[in-house]
Amino acid sequence: MNKPIILVTGANGQLGCTLQQIAAQCPGAFEWVFASYQALDITKVEQIELYFERHRPLWCINAAAYTAVDKAETERQRAQAVNTEAVGLLAQACQRYQTTLLHISTDFVFDGSKSVPFKEEDAAHPLNYYGLTKLKGEELLQRMGIPFVIVRTSWLYSPYGNNFVKTMLRLGKERGKVSVVDDQIGTPTFAEDLARALVHIIQHDHSRQPLHGIYHYSNEGVASWYDFAHAIFEYAAMKVQVIPIPTSAYPTAAKRPCFSLLSKSKIKEKFGLEISHWRQSLQRCLGMMLSNQV
Repeated sequence: MNKPIILVTGANGQLGCTLQQIAAQCPGAFEWVFASYQALDITKVEQIELYFERHRPLWCINAAAYTAVDKAETERQRAQAVNTEAVGLLAQACQRYQTTLLHISTDFVFDGSKSVPFKEEDAAHPLNYYGLTKLKGEELLQRMGIPFVIVRTSWLYSPYGNNFVKTMLRLGKERGKVSVVDDQIGTPTFAEDLARALVHIIQHDHSRQPLHGIYHYSNEGVASWYDFAHAIFEYAAMKVQVIPIPTSAYPTAAKRPCFSLLSKSKIKEKFGLEISHWRQSLQRCLGMMLSNQV
């Protein structure tokens, strides 16, 4: 009997690479198909059709995204094509092939105006174009009438690709002193923890409850980018001076929310998830990176 297939788009990104790592370590009840951007451009309907016709996946994890937050302010057409329109194309294919779409979204759909963690039902109001395109992608998916799960996450990092942890390690070696904003609050998310949560969701028994829904996932705890940087150097045993600065001292093309903490109550209750504190997960990630395990 053939195993059910999970198709992963954006397979060369942080989350995609992490899912590849997990699939290799734990071959189980599923067959995985990993499609990089070079193999499957989700803005091309003919490429999507080819993959779905060939593999007929039970699930599609859409880890493909345009994530250059500042560039999105000027590269608007590309950001919208990947983050909004392509979600609709994937949803149409999922509808034809009876596939459930597990779509990854972002804390940047919120404006940071709260002082308590954002819940899934809170009104979304993005401050930048990247966040707007991700929100429109969510809304388009919800209108399609197919089985879906949307998981919003925040401050993703891993041993793969480009991310804040790798940037800090590089700058720390080059300069010995870095300035980091201390008035943007959220939670870092280790891609391995997120990936394992996604696998857990797929393996969950959905027979008694409807699958549709938006869920929030990040690691536990609260941090500013300054806190995050300070912890990186502490756990990496690097003597680097971290200077806290306000957002106003580090202007960027895209405006960021000053507070984007996500409530994880819903995903923990629905799927019985236990979530690690961000400091514990950061230590695990740095241990992997510094020992060249990946």
